[in-house]
Amino acid sequence: MAGFRYVVCDVFTDTPLAGNQLAVFTDARDLDPLTMQRLARELNLSETVFVLPPRAEEADVRIRIFTPAAEMAFAGHPTLGSAFVLGGPLQAVLLRLETGVGVVPVELQREGPRIIFGWLQPPLPTWAPFARADELLAALGVERSTLPVEAYDVGWRPVYVGLESAEELAALQPDLNALGPLADGTVCFAPRNGGWKVRMFAPTLGVAEDPATGSAAGPLAVHLARHGRTAFGDEIEIVQGVEVGRPSTLYARADGSGDALERVQVGGSAVIVARGEFAIP
Repeated sequence: MAGFRYVVCDVFTDTPLAGNQLAVFTDARDLDPLTMQRLARELNLSETVFVLPPRAEEADVRIRIFTPAAEMAFAGHPTLGSAFVLGGPLQAVLLRLETGVGVVPVELQREGPRIIFGWLQPPLPTWAPFARADELLAALGVERSTLPVEAYDVGWRPVYVGLESAEELAALQPDLNALGPLADGTVCFAPRNGGWKVRMFAPTLGVAEDPATGSAAGPLAVHLARHGRTAFGDEIEIVQGVEVGRPSTLYARADGSGDALERVQVGGSAVIVARGEFAIP
């Protein structure tokens, strides 16, 4: 009987039992994709990561990311959380993680031996108007978006809808059955105390509401800057997960311009909360 060890960490928080949960199987060489998916469904977290030897010469490790329902080419909190889990034993300040969309560098900040923060640099997104905006707004139960409803391609295609206030955002009760077939994920955002509040719904991926969506934070910084709500180069603070009892804090910035995007960064903390092992015949 084979044993497969995993680490559970809470990502985009420095407080245990907050943020977005993540399981990281630190040696998945003997696991096939079907078993990976079954383990992700068994754990039933937003995402589960499986660490493998790299294929790309410039990468330190390769990771495969699974929601309870599907494999993801890229996601932010699994990438950042994996860097926290692996960066400790490796004593690394820079980890290069090979994902389904390429190699993503994560720069780790330390206080002594402890990792306290990380900045990941995801691939640059592309964007386009979302053709089914009226149906999406109806499924959300809102009349309009404060900014154009657009989809950003980051290895999956979240759609962005702006609301007037954090209170309106907190009161959302979307029809998830109607929302699911329309988009990979729906990112609703509103201004809050000089920063931004977000709720993200992805029922098609098996995640009714995500506590913290790192891969959606960078495109939000791009979206806000493109439409004049912030400036390119501004660092924005994002609060997410309050409504599901997992408060999270994310940071993001987009450098360049709408015509020549240069770099996107997403940052946050993580804390390891558990270790375990699956015994599989």
